[in-house]
Amino acid sequence: MSGSVLALVLLGALLHAGWNSAIKAGADKAVEMALMRVAGLVLALPVLAWTGWPNSAAWPWLLLSGTIHFAYYWLLATAYERGHLSVVYPVMRGVAPVLVALLGWTWLGEAFSPWAAAGVAAVAGGVLWLGLIGRAPASSGTHGSGVGWALLNAGVIAAYTLADAQGVRASGNALAYVMSLALLEALPFSLWVLWRRRGQGPDLRAMARQRWPWALGGAAASLASYGIALWAMTQAPVPLVAAARETSVLFAVLIGGWFLREPIGPRTWLAAVCVLLGLGLLRLAH
Repeated sequence: MSGSVLALVLLGALLHAGWNSAIKAGADKAVEMALMRVAGLVLALPVLAWTGWPNSAAWPWLLLSGTIHFAYYWLLATAYERGHLSVVYPVMRGVAPVLVALLGWTWLGEAFSPWAAAGVAAVAGGVLWLGLIGRAPASSGTHGSGVGWALLNAGVIAAYTLADAQGVRASGNALAYVMSLALLEALPFSLWVLWRRRGQGPDLRAMARQRWPWALGGAAASLASYGIALWAMTQAPVPLVAAARETSVLFAVLIGGWFLREPIGPRTWLAAVCVLLGLGLLRLAH
């Protein structure tokens, strides 16, 4: 992985942690997610008018990914209802690259050097430590359920990562692929949330007015983050991109501690060093 690709993946990691923190900070996580998806649709339409649609070969992957992302957004909102950002986020993002690496070897036929394998292991181990060992003790007793939902969502993340890796390579244009995905996934999830919150019309309208700027900023960060990741998958092996992207957990832990006032102990920082070591190994591998 070249230095420029790595730098962009790290920027995408920061953006990813940022929009997740916006979801966590909201009062109703599912509504926050729906607002962000609608804002993403608004942003995607003019971009698609400029880029045009992706190649037809990408559409089966787009439809599959859109379906998987529906589950991802629901599980993400559920996990954030039950656990801290600094716990749930590292678990989701830590387990996913391990699954991507295993499935990438068997499905995509990608292989990498022992240095790269060690980097994937170190990054995954570090983020799992952040989520499962380096967390502060929970006083509410809700972390266990949050971690369970996060682990389930890690499998969903691995699934859409592999699907989108195939789709973006067939699309002919990574930007067109990302914007088409934003278009496909917005309405189903948003309508489902509206149905689940039926009878709360005045409250939903008030929340939409209040949180719309956050939703728009979060949607821009989400699209940019995933666009960078998918583009990087056309430049480097999928497991390496997925593992480097998981450094977003460092940003999530910092945001959780500084802005959301979540407790962070010294073991958290030791786990962060493990992640940085893994990133260094990935850089040395190429």
